[in-house]
Amino acid sequence: MFPRFIIIQLLLLFFSWNSSGQVRVRIHANHKPSSASFTVTGGRYELDIYDGKPVNLVTGDPVILAMYKDKIAVKIRNSVSFMCDSLTVKGLTGKDRFSFRISGGTGLPRIYGGDLQCISDLGVMVFINTCDVEEYIAGVVRTEGGPGKRIEYLKSQAILARTYMYRHFERHAIDRYNLCDNTHCQAFDGLSSDSLVNRASIETRGLVLLDHDSILIISAFHSNCGGETSTADFVWLSGHAYLKKVIDPYCTSSPNAVWRKSIPLPDWESYLRKSGFVDSGTGAASYNYSQITRQNDYRIGSFTLPFNQIRNDMNLKSAFFSVVREGDYIILKGRGYGHGVGLCQEGAMVMAARGFKYSQIISFYYPDIIIADVNNAKIVKNEF
Repeated sequence: MFPRFIIIQLLLLFFSWNSSGQVRVRIHANHKPSSASFTVTGGRYELDIYDGKPVNLVTGDPVILAMYKDKIAVKIRNSVSFMCDSLTVKGLTGKDRFSFRISGGTGLPRIYGGDLQCISDLGVMVFINTCDVEEYIAGVVRTEGGPGKRIEYLKSQAILARTYMYRHFERHAIDRYNLCDNTHCQAFDGLSSDSLVNRASIETRGLVLLDHDSILIISAFHSNCGGETSTADFVWLSGHAYLKKVIDPYCTSSPNAVWRKSIPLPDWESYLRKSGFVDSGTGAASYNYSQITRQNDYRIGSFTLPFNQIRNDMNLKSAFFSVVREGDYIILKGRGYGHGVGLCQEGAMVMAARGFKYSQIISFYYPDIIIADVNNAKIVKNEF
């Protein structure tokens, strides 16, 4: 149990993000760069190292940051270089933008809004972007959902992303930020330049998904369900009433609806033996198994092996597949892409193309949920 004063502090944190409309995101969380560059692209910024006068930054001039003996070395054009333990690059107008690139990074620099804090933590530079909640949501939708989609699909993705953000807002509280930018939390590659994505975020501002106890739901989604979504208990340890099986006719002609993998018979038999199977003379024909509707376990006589385990071990697209022997090969005939729980992205795209509204799309994949303003959500004291 958490001490009472910790619960009170966490409740206060909840109300602080709710009123400020900002989120602290660790960016490039999967990397340990030796250097990085920051360049103002819009608005006005100043650099604050806490023990001296703030330095105004000029648009277009890069600020170079590098690790040196557990300190952060800072170089600004036409300015003296200096060392510090941490620094904050602070936006002054409310519409501030900067580009950011790390050493070893690929592609173009990412564009962010708001502030950037850089901290030296055990010889690693930690970068924390404090930005507007709705700009963050649009960035997540752009990264997770991709460009060129219809507005009602994008609105459903924005509500899912916002629900996830608020449900997990204090996931990294001990680290002094809210969320990271990789799949441990939500993928976030900076601001969205897609006007339709940005519109989807703004037009659903504050909306989240609640269960009938007004608790933020687990807003799971995946690429393609193969025609049938999975109950939560097939994938995780517990189930939820709103994460149930849904027969989905919308995704079955989409790109990720079916897949196929061929495995040499000796490799399949070796894998089964390593997984605990003992051949009692039943013969290879017994390897056949038809998974017409989603099931937990692959079965050979009394031997069982979870489909999710096979998927993870063999890096398969989904756990929704049948096993068929064809000559000297085992053919896995699969359906869908991803864990299958919650919203099917390709199905939702088809629904949007057919004229369904975001509320209809969400209600189809999450039966018995409520779309409401986050201010109506209850705080669950035992989820930290």
